[in-house]
Amino acid sequence: MLENINIPEGIEQEPELPIPSMEEQKAVVAELKRLEEAGELTPEILEAFMTGKRKPQ
Repeated sequence: MLENINIPEGIEQEPELPIPSMEEQKAVVAELKRLEEAGELTPEILEAFMTGKRKPQ
């Protein structure tokens, strides 16, 4: 099924992020819930957490 997929040459693959520990995952979830309840959760903030650019405080 995947043999028909062509990856363009010169494309850069994003580096894989290490899997956060269970404690780190719980902290991220708590921070996202807090932001959502405060009405401050935006797609940009969610993306920052999911890409590792932002960590819970």
